[in-house]
Amino acid sequence: MTKSSFTKMFKQLKSKPAKLAKYKKHNSPKLRSCGQNLKKCRRCGSTAGHIQKYNLKLCRRCFRDIAKSIGFKKYS
Repeated sequence: MTKSSFTKMFKQLKSKPAKLAKYKKHNSPKLRSCGQNLKKCRRCGSTAGHIQKYNLKLCRRCFRDIAKSIGFKKYS
């Protein structure tokens, strides 16, 4: 279940507080403390291909776009 559909149900269950509480308890997104989904790209929000070295917090695609402007050189 996506986050948007999760919040959409709140509007429908507003008039039924007991059912809303039960829905929140069983269907809310799990809070993450570790794992791949916790680390997101600062620029695009992607979780795949994440570069964390030097505190960059960028995905590989965004890094390629802005590498030259932040001072990285390509060595062949």
